Amino acid sequence: MGIKGDKLTQDATLAAEELVEKLSAIEGITSKKMFGGHGLFHADKMFGLMNSQGEAYLKVDQSNRADFEQAGGHQHGKMPYFSIPVDVRDDQDLLIEWANKSITISK
Repeated sequence: MGIKGDKLTQDATLAAEELVEKLSAIEGITSKKMFGGHGLFHADKMFGLMNSQGEAYLKVDQSNRADFEQAGGHQHGKMPYFSIPVDVRDDQDLLIEWANKSITISK
């Protein structure tokens, strides 16, 4: 989830816990340590990730990619995940809306 060889940091773990808390209105959100970061899951399907530096990403496809690009998000390598823009992360309702779209995509 991070750069190859990066180690999981305490900041990344705290950021993952904070994001799971922010998304608690969506029942069943969990995180799991993976590859130096965290995977974000709903019903055992990964819909997001947290890299080793604590930057959060949500899954995208053609239905929501433009939203992320227009809001200033950037792609995580070649993976189908884009960073969560600050304006979205700071707006609880919008964050939940975007997360729900990514959950739908992950199914």
